[in-house]
Amino acid sequence: MNTEFVSVIPILRIFDTIKAKDFYIGFLGFTVDWEHTFDERSPVYLQISKKNLILHLTEHHGDCCPGSTVFVWINGIEEFHATITSRGYGYMRPGIEKTFYNSLVIEVTDPFGNRIRFNEDLTDRAESRE
Repeated sequence: MNTEFVSVIPILRIFDTIKAKDFYIGFLGFTVDWEHTFDERSPVYLQISKKNLILHLTEHHGDCCPGSTVFVWINGIEEFHATITSRGYGYMRPGIEKTFYNSLVIEVTDPFGNRIRFNEDLTDRAESRE
């Protein structure tokens, strides 16, 4: 039997669903796929996505610790940067930086200390121009 890993879904700790949605949906442009609570007083657990990137956000204290980092490879980083910065999110204005591993990166930090590093490989760009 061959083992096959199908996908990875990072789980990020949040403390306020409204702030999380403002950041992930309003600023980064994710969509809420589904949201779950056991009752009206229970913590929220939700899945969000943007194309092939899926994240789980949880208010449950035992699921994970705040302050995680998610590393994401993307294509079209300048367009993504222009889109998110045009939204006027009041708490962050990320830039684009060149890395030592030959990529461009945009790092964002959510209201709960979780970071996402969006990276575009410059090697792929150079090869496509040849």
